[in-house]
Amino acid sequence: MSYRNPIPTVDIIIELIERPNRPIVLIERLNPPYGWAIPGGFVEYGESVEIAAQREAQEETGLEVELIEQFQVYSDPSRDPRQHTISIVFLATAKGESKAGDDAKKLGIFDIWQIPDNLCFDHDRILRDYWYYRHYGIRPHLLKC
Repeated sequence: MSYRNPIPTVDIIIELIERPNRPIVLIERLNPPYGWAIPGGFVEYGESVEIAAQREAQEETGLEVELIEQFQVYSDPSRDPRQHTISIVFLATAKGESKAGDDAKKLGIFDIWQIPDNLCFDHDRILRDYWYYRHYGIRPHLLKC
């Protein structure tokens, strides 16, 4: 019998704490699906999600991040057009200079009200949930089954 399981991923909302308004870092993807995205990627076998988040942040942005909290899990089977993934989203802070790396075509620093329209995956929903949490302390509601 063959089983198909969702693939675990991480996304990291990185706030730059040395800048006014604590802007966040987004990457423009080098590979499909194209567009802007929260830094992140696949959890490697034998790796914790926390280590994966720190590794992916460093690979894609050049930043050493401090994970502040696990924010939310996003698991809609259609969230990634390539395959069914489950993303564990972390909030993190960082200092220093960032640069695009790994599978990032470009890197951008954005205030939350200046986020690009062409976001990949379900990152529009994640960033909307983050905005409500940061400004009003409202955590995302769980989806009803």
